[in-house]
Amino acid sequence: MRWGKVFYIFFTLMSLTTSVGFLYEDSLFALFLAGSINMVSTVLKIGVRNILSAELLAGSLVADLHLIPAFFAMKFYHADSLAVGLVIGAVVANVYTLIVSLIETTKEEEIF
Repeated sequence: MRWGKVFYIFFTLMSLTTSVGFLYEDSLFALFLAGSINMVSTVLKIGVRNILSAELLAGSLVADLHLIPAFFAMKFYHADSLAVGLVIGAVVANVYTLIVSLIETTKEEEIF
């Protein structure tokens, strides 16, 4: 088992679930948590050298660039509907990243 892959998939999935949690209960804390976890996920993907690592990093960066403005829109401008729209974009980016991770897993050779 490759623990590096376990950690970055864990944080990607955790970012997805916390973003969906924000959509259920739109609180500033939930949005901050989703953004923070997604940034950790992005940092973990920087060192990954797999077949589709550029696509994984790009999807995570897109989610970051949705969650950070969503936090500022909600905190400083009280634009809750804009924040929700941006978080939906981050959810789509995280789903894309998980799909790419699944594709990459199927393309890797098993090492016994």
